[in-house]
Amino acid sequence: MSSNRELEAIRQKRLIELRQQLVEEQQKTDQRQTSQVQKQSLLREILTSEARQRLNRIKLVKPDFIAQLELQLIQIAQTGRVRLPINDEQLKQMLIQLQSGKRETKFRRM
Repeated sequence: MSSNRELEAIRQKRLIELRQQLVEEQQKTDQRQTSQVQKQSLLREILTSEARQRLNRIKLVKPDFIAQLELQLIQIAQTGRVRLPINDEQLKQMLIQLQSGKRETKFRRM
């Protein structure tokens, strides 16, 4: 009988751990969603609708690049280094500048 109690205690402990993990994961998901909503709200203030559309189209192809660019846009807007809202033409110029600085040609020997 002692082994049944021990087994039940282990099960209860594991159930509690799983519930805690679930709560933590839900909190992280909620934080990510809140952060995403805040970021999108800021981008609506920073960019014109045409510029946001361009950003969203590029995000389909280069999501990591655009995630970094969005953070940079928010930072430069908060520091007042650019006039708001940023229109599509200004965004294109920023993208050109960023791409020209990052282009590298890599050759791989076969």
